[in-house]
Amino acid sequence: MSGRFAVSRWALPLALFASAAHAQTARRATPPAVQHYFDLTRPIFSGDRAYDQVAFMDQYFRWPGNTGFNASIHRVEGMLKDAGYVEASKATAKDVLTYRIEHRPIKAPGWEPVDASVAIVGQSEPILQFGTNRNMLAINSFSTPDTGVVATVVDVGKGSAAEYDRAPVAGKIVLSDGNVGRAFGEAVVKRGALGVLAYSMPAYTKPEIHTHSIQFGSVAYDSVKRSWGIPMSNDAVTRLRAALANGPVSVRVRTTSKMYPSDELTLVAEVHGSAAPAERYVVSAHVQEPGANDNASGVGDLSEMARVLAMLVRNGSIRPKRTITMLFGLEIAQTRNFLADDSVRTRGVRWGLSLDMTGEDAAKTGGTFLIEKMPDPSAIWTRGDEKHSEWGGRPITKDQLVPHYYNDYLLARCLDQAAATGWVVRTNPFEGGSDHTPFLQFKKPGALFWHFTDVYYHTDGDRIGMVSKSELTNVGNAALASILTLTSADGATARALVGEVERAALARFDTELELSRAALASGGTLAAERDILATWTDYYVAAIHTMTDIEVGGPSKETLAAIDAAARRVKQGGEQRLAALSR
Repeated sequence: MSGRFAVSRWALPLALFASAAHAQTARRATPPAVQHYFDLTRPIFSGDRAYDQVAFMDQYFRWPGNTGFNASIHRVEGMLKDAGYVEASKATAKDVLTYRIEHRPIKAPGWEPVDASVAIVGQSEPILQFGTNRNMLAINSFSTPDTGVVATVVDVGKGSAAEYDRAPVAGKIVLSDGNVGRAFGEAVVKRGALGVLAYSMPAYTKPEIHTHSIQFGSVAYDSVKRSWGIPMSNDAVTRLRAALANGPVSVRVRTTSKMYPSDELTLVAEVHGSAAPAERYVVSAHVQEPGANDNASGVGDLSEMARVLAMLVRNGSIRPKRTITMLFGLEIAQTRNFLADDSVRTRGVRWGLSLDMTGEDAAKTGGTFLIEKMPDPSAIWTRGDEKHSEWGGRPITKDQLVPHYYNDYLLARCLDQAAATGWVVRTNPFEGGSDHTPFLQFKKPGALFWHFTDVYYHTDGDRIGMVSKSELTNVGNAALASILTLTSADGATARALVGEVERAALARFDTELELSRAALASGGTLAAERDILATWTDYYVAAIHTMTDIEVGGPSKETLAAIDAAARRVKQGGEQRLAALSR
């Protein structure tokens, strides 16, 4: 998915199974304003168009500044122009639809792989070839001579200091378990190896089944060593170690890559608000990474969303009162830069959404659609229907909670779409690692639309055949309805959403009460269970009080009264469950 490639990830519980999500759908009614926007977008959002953008990007190994990254940016630019967006330097005050491309220098050169192979000397067929494993060449690897590099292989096992000390590696090719970048730093940079072969495939990728899968990796850019790293497949490392078991082995490694000066590009498209243009809903989709789902699918969705917005603006169906900003660029950096570059502009950012791995065909990848929530108590206590995925979990602490209505709001919009299409919608507690993280760091509501657990995540199996047009359509329509509702909400809409979150709070209290009763029956302590219920109560009371930012122009007296009344009822509802728990 994502730049989770370089970021440590925490707990990944799945908060709602499909049955629970559809049960919620059956008990709720879509607010009229929300339904209006669904009625506008559903007939014209094209899964085919979104898919075409994904297919174009899937041709390339996309990395900041390289040919594929820039071509992807410019293809979206062409789509924006065709839809009626005007380049910002040429726009007038009357232009509602604008875009610009920002350039930032890159310290390391742009990098792209061209070819690579690994062959055991004496065997006729290579054990790895770029033509079938395009992730086999680590990012920032240099080219070898045309004839390749031939050297003895030294197997250092897990790559501990003791294993390196037992097997001098200078002038050799090192085989190691673990991250290719770490192996490169130890073997090449510190000890003078010629290059590294590294194997590290997480269990959720099922390498015993997908024996040729390789997750992409990177090594440090080193213009002095000018060396290379090769992430290995299960099949390749098994064959190499089988050969090593019979005695010394030499391999021939050929690598070809391109490196050149380049800039990091960020494409910023905007639908300017009519009444409160300084207030913004910002949506990010990152371009880099070599996969189709990760994250060509997010770009495909957002580019089609931009087209739909332009079409609705131009035919007079909508004119958002707040500004909608869409970012296409380098994961996390694009959002962080947007928020850091202009403090006045950033004060007006009301909501953020990251679209990352949004198009997965769940039947093929195993990756269910998820909303990664802002930090709420489910990230502290994982229980009931919430399950940790293969990522594992690490709970947050109470001081990291961010009470807000946004989690329930987005879930409700996705359930609206699910009610119409049968789409499976689940959630997971906050983890970080994509473009929603900078929003939270800048004290802005931020959430993530994505999929997991994906057997092809970050592997060369993440190709266009793993992408679903219907999934792109479901995500795109749910995101559009979410954005359009909040960027033009009047008092009636704000009050309808307050009622929606109040109902969600009381439903959560009922769920937690039953879980706490079960915990007590199994030997849990009353103090611990009361703490859970009390924390959820405080969370939701505070969350409802954040709903003053929904109504454009500020909350009316009626909306303020509705918020206060809902908060009182939620507090009372939590206290009633606490009292019931103690009986």
